[in-house]
Amino acid sequence: MVSNSLENVKTYKKLGLGSLSLLIFVLGLLFSVSIGKYDAIGDHVLRFIGVNPWSNGGTGLHYTIFYSLVFYIPALLIGYKFKDDLGAKVGRNLSMILVVSILVTLLFFVVI
Repeated sequence: MVSNSLENVKTYKKLGLGSLSLLIFVLGLLFSVSIGKYDAIGDHVLRFIGVNPWSNGGTGLHYTIFYSLVFYIPALLIGYKFKDDLGAKVGRNLSMILVVSILVTLLFFVVI
């Protein structure tokens, strides 16, 4: 017996503005994370504008982690606003994890 109901039809999420959440998150990750012997892209950007990316020359507090909030917070907001788009939930959740982690780290540096 063949059923004409729509119960078995899969629906897929579409690309939309919420999909930018994941892209912006990845850009923030590239901006803030050094991989192997290669510096983070944010380090190069900060040096280009004349700002040292580290608190003690090449060591200490890595300032680009905090500047990366410029990417993570919009990714978080876009993921919440356009939650039905493809990749919005992943971008939102990953951004939330990193925003909370960065803010908690900042809190410990200020308190200690």
